[in-house]
Parts: sequence; structure tokens; C-alpha cells
Amino acid sequence: MGIFSGWLREIIFGNERKKTIKSTGTKKRKSPIKEKKKQVDSLRVKQFAKKKKTKVKKKLSNKTIKDKSFLQKFEGNPIVFPSETNRWESKATFNPAALHAEGKIHLLYRAMGDSDISVLGYAASEDGFVMSEKLEYPAYYSLNTRSKCKKGIPPISYVSGGGLNGGCEDPRMTLIEDTVYLTYTAFDGWGSDRLAMTYIPIKDFLNKEWNWEKPMLISAPGEIAKNWVLFPEKINGKFAVLHTLSPQFLIDYLDDLKTLDGKDYIESVPGDRVAPKNHKGLWVRGPGAPPIKTEKGWLLIYHVMDTCDPDKYKLGAMLLDLKNPQKIIAKSIEPILEPDMHYENEGTKAGVVYCCGAVIKDNKLFIYYGGSDDVSCVATADIDKFIKNLIRTGKPKVKRRKRKKRVTRKKK
Repeated sequence: MGIFSGWLREIIFGNERKKTIKSTGTKKRKSPIKEKKKQVDSLRVKQFAKKKKTKVKKKLSNKTIKDKSFLQKFEGNPIVFPSETNRWESKATFNPAALHAEGKIHLLYRAMGDSDISVLGYAASEDGFVMSEKLEYPAYYSLNTRSKCKKGIPPISYVSGGGLNGGCEDPRMTLIEDTVYLTYTAFDGWGSDRLAMTYIPIKDFLNKEWNWEKPMLISAPGEIAKNWVLFPEKINGKFAVLHTLSPQFLIDYLDDLKTLDGKDYIESVPGDRVAPKNHKGLWVRGPGAPPIKTEKGWLLIYHVMDTCDPDKYKLGAMLLDLKNPQKIIAKSIEPILEPDMHYENEGTKAGVVYCCGAVIKDNKLFIYYGGSDDVSCVATADIDKFIKNLIRTGKPKVKRRKRKKRVTRKKK
């Protein structure tokens, strides 16, 4: 990625230079910046703890808590929240991508600070809940922000999660063989909003040596592209890119992902931005986390909206055939996750749960999602029971032909 240019570093991070403090005594004075950091972090934790006690948990029935086939939201949510001491993530830390490797779950989350530019922060957890590692600087950022703010290029009408000045939005990570592929929405803050992809060797990723390759724009120019995911292994010898669920179910198969260079890109169909006419029930928006391989099929978490409960983002699940992913084996008839907690309704966008990452660890499904475009959260379920319940309740019904009654002739 190279070294930050001075102007971009100033925009994203702000002026972080410490002021020189003269000491009159022999004892060293405590750093006011470190003291402020401790006070802010302590206050932040207390605020979230206070909200958890005072807010009423809605729609969490005894059935949801006892039945392990249902998703259970972590009581310690949110697991990643803004830090006022890091100016690049002082406003929001949400929509995390997830990767399970070397016994840990690694997250790349979308972060925004004073500059309103989206960058990607890094955090990791050994148990999937408590973040044991969290970097104080971004793991990935874009140098192309505001690159097309010129005369003759009109701005597009697009605001995502408050990201007015563009950047790297809504990341997805997929480990294929020994390479980590990262897809994200690349918004230049003015007239272009396309899907971008970069990659890094898994060895460098685990060592936090952020040697990302130059990003490639893989969606068509002039289209607003979001929610593209890669399958974690080749299907019939080819890389598979799922880019549209509605109004069509579209997967492109490629011999080599690295041939996508902005000139060669994937032709897609923009998803429905409004509910179809006379549509009742769940309205499919787009893919969430990259598909997860199970014995019964590919598990895909996706975004839905309920026409009976509009203006809310929810999650659904479907099971796809392993050999032919465009064949749906089962599909949830009700949302598997809804925004019913305070941290999902008291942020930039009220009533939003937005998933960009999901993994399986110790036979447990971990779904990572953004709450109200502000914080990062997690919900879990027993993977075997979750799949079994999905097949039982969401399996397509087959109409059986009625048997014809036999006509018995009376003997003369």
C-alpha cells in the first residue's frame, strides 16, 4: 500500500502531535493524552453497561434462549465500539468482516472518524466474543478518496452509513487456499461507487504485515454495487463470485480472479431498491457474509426487509447446493435476526442489523454484524441444530399428485 501521503494522513487521522509540556519539578508529570484515553475508555464502557441494564430486551422469548438452533445475541454486545482517542474511528466501528484462522477469529471492521472517511480497522478474538487484540491504526485504507471531485463529473446521490467522504465500506474476507481476498464497496466520495477487490498472503495477514495488493475494480462503471461475496473454494475448478440475489440469482465463474482489472469486470444486475409491487412478506436485498461450507450445503446469510415491518434491515438464511450453488435447498421463511436491542436502534441508522462476516468455530456458528451503522456485534447458534432447523422449516414444499381412485367394476 505504500506510505501515507501527507494530506491524506492529515485528513484521516488529524493532527495527533503531542504538545510539549514543561515540568518544573523533579518528578515526571503524567501524560495528559494517556490519562484522557483511560478516562474516555472507562466512560465508554460505563455508558454501554448502563444502557444494557436500563433498556428492556424485546422479542427474546424463552424459546429463543433455550433452543440452540436459534441465534442468541451476545450479552456483552457491542464487541467493538468507537474510540474517541483514535480519531480515525471516533464515530463508528461497524459491519465487520470475519475470518477464522490459526485458532482465532479475525475481524476487519469499517471505521469512521472526524474526517468521515471509511477505513478498515483490525481486531481479533480467541473465543469469538471478547476482542483480545485491537490495532491503534487502520489495517487497510484507500488512496483514491475524492479522486474524481472535478468539474464536469456530477456527484452521485449516495450515502452509506454516514460515509460522506467515501473510502472502504462494508468489507468481506474470504480465505481461498493460501490467500485472503478482500472485497469492499469503494466510494470515492463523489461520482463513483463500485465493488473493489484486493488480496494478501495469509502468512502476511496473520503477521499483521499489511502488504495488500493494489485494489481492482471488479464491478461495472456507472452502477452502485454492494454486497458481493466469494465462495471459499473453487466450484467445478473455477472461482465463484455471488453478486446478485434479487431480482435474479447470479453467480459468475472465473478461471482467475486476478484478471479483473477495471477494464475486465463482472456484468451484474442492480438489486431491487424498492419492494416489488404487490409483494408481501420478506424482500431479499443482497448477500451478507461469504458462504460457509457445511455437510448439507453452502450456508448463506443474506439481508432482508419485511414489507410488513418496513425501514428495517434484518437477516435471513438459505442453504445452497454444494455442486450447483444456484439451486436453493432451503430458505428461511422468517428473519433469523432482527434489530430489537438498543445498540441496533440508537445510532446513525435505527433498526439495522447488517452482516458482513460469519464463521464456524467449535461447532458453533458466529454471525458478526453491524448495529445501527455504529457498532459491531455478534450472535451465535449451534451449527448442526441451526442447519437442521433451517431444512425442517424452510425446505421448499413439493405438491404431491393426488392418487386417482380405482374404479372397481361390479361383476355381472
